[in-house]
Amino acid sequence: MNNLSGFVKRLRDIMRNDAGINGDAQRIEQIAWMLFLKVYDQKEQDWEWDESYTSIIPGECRWQNWAHDDKSGKAMTGDRLLDFVNNTLFPTLKRLPVDVKTPIKKAIVQTTFADANNYMKDGVLLRQVINVIDDLDLSDYEESHAFGEIYEAILKELQSAGSAGEFYTPRAVTDFMAKMIKPRIGEHMADFACGTGGFITSWLKELEPQVKTTDDRAAYNTSVYGMEKKQFPYMLCITNMLLHDLDVPQVFHGNSLLRDVLDYTEEDQFEVILMNPPYGGNEKADVKNHFPSDLASSETADLFLSVIMYRLKKNGRAAVILPDGFLFGTDNAKINIKKKLLSEFNLHTVVRMPGSVFSPYTSITTNILFFDHTHPTEETWFYRLDMPEGYKHFSKTKPMKLEHFAPAVEWWNDRREIKAEGFDKAKKYTVRQLTDEFGYNLDQCGYPHEEEEILDPLDLMQRYQEERASLNAEIDRALAEIAAILGGDRK
Repeated sequence: MNNLSGFVKRLRDIMRNDAGINGDAQRIEQIAWMLFLKVYDQKEQDWEWDESYTSIIPGECRWQNWAHDDKSGKAMTGDRLLDFVNNTLFPTLKRLPVDVKTPIKKAIVQTTFADANNYMKDGVLLRQVINVIDDLDLSDYEESHAFGEIYEAILKELQSAGSAGEFYTPRAVTDFMAKMIKPRIGEHMADFACGTGGFITSWLKELEPQVKTTDDRAAYNTSVYGMEKKQFPYMLCITNMLLHDLDVPQVFHGNSLLRDVLDYTEEDQFEVILMNPPYGGNEKADVKNHFPSDLASSETADLFLSVIMYRLKKNGRAAVILPDGFLFGTDNAKINIKKKLLSEFNLHTVVRMPGSVFSPYTSITTNILFFDHTHPTEETWFYRLDMPEGYKHFSKTKPMKLEHFAPAVEWWNDRREIKAEGFDKAKKYTVRQLTDEFGYNLDQCGYPHEEEEILDPLDLMQRYQEERASLNAEIDRALAEIAAILGGDRK
């Protein structure tokens, strides 16, 4: 295909005429399952050079046998194509025989299609979409590499496709975090809520220049682990891994919170963890039962941070995105999680990011916490990343770029305290200050002029709920201290 840049637009224009497609989210999901089958078919053609390889997909359901149009006039279209996709293809792929002995690169077909849907209702339009996708020549290195960029554009569109935006972390952010974490050949990196695989691909991009030998390549290919709870981003992630030539992607469909954290052993731990945990959600009581009672927060991001701490190897490194609510939160669970973080891990750096980084999905301000499992925290640097000159906020048309992190990178390599307009922009605090003086309030070097911040109503409600919980916790502690001074509780 000569015009890769028009790929997404061509698909969008065709789908607009189909009555079954309702909005961006369904359009992208429709494209996703077809792209997966196209990419997987190309992989299988490579794997079949090994004569012992047999496809898990029955012959009639392999892309090359039903989707490819050889221009002979025999390709399925119209009602015949719709009937095949709805009544043969999907039921077959959803029920593929998979068990614990099934190789990962085969099992991913069944897990990818477990909850996938065909939304299109016009078989002629479906044929047109399939032809556009089939025109991709993924056997050609340059075109395959170029399509990796197009796939990235598809993932970016998730940010404006309703709730699907929660699965996409801007590439500038994942690239910055991977650069600062400095991957090394032989290390294993994990993301326990990996979405579409952004952190994994940024990790691989940083690791790639270090590959010099076949042993290095083998270590590179097995250096990542991911788990994703939701079916749609899992499908996108698997396709992403195949496009990055990971033939056996160690990415699994499941919920990382559904295992007792006390059961984790050294075999379950990783040298590096890069994550943007889901936040703003509340987990059910049975999920909280997998955590010690003092860490059993109802906030999803808090629970993931506990998982991260239990699964980070001794001397391992982590970079994790967390919302402001974690920094200033003083309810019992957040305090206990922060106590564990500061007493067992070295929280050496907190980078505070502008509120519109994740716009339009959320306007809640987020932060990157960098810590390692070397020794208890002694001091923590806070650095506020301000909006670049000429930007009032980031948007779909003016997204955050890696170059916007340049001031943070420069400061990272030459740390010093900075004041800007009378406010702390970068400052170092001792652990005693953070714990004894501030009561585990890590909301330091924040953004001035908060009164100008305008939040989405749902984000505003979440912020109020977090602040109310923190205030209630502070009031409870103050009352307990007063009661103690007065001689204890009276009955």
